[in-house]
Amino acid sequence: QVQLVESGGGLVQPGGSLRLSCAASGRILSIRAMGWYRQVPGKQRELVAAITSGGSPNYADSVKGRFTISRDNAKNTVYLQMNSLKPEDTAVYYCNADLLPTYGIRYQSYWGQGTQVTVSS
Repeated sequence: QVQLVESGGGLVQPGGSLRLSCAASGRILSIRAMGWYRQVPGKQRELVAAITSGGSPNYADSVKGRFTISRDNAKNTVYLQMNSLKPEDTAVYYCNADLLPTYGIRYQSYWGQGTQVTVSS
């Protein structure tokens, strides 16, 4: 009914850049916050960046000044521009959206399938 599909992951050298995209599709009535999380094996999933429907961003301290989150409300899409990448940024990156489906009565959290980002020389 509702899908979040990520793209843009891959292998990059330290200091390089990647841009992640996540498009929400299906029977969506409204989307509030959208965000990116990441997870490495053996650790909890952590927030990387989030953005409100009005465009106000929030970043984890570890990525401030290097990552930029943005969104296109007309396309139900959120982006994560990642610059100056470090090996410690290596993780599976997950898209998240707090949205109201047309068949629902309240906002719920939806997740994408994840995309691998590997920073290595």
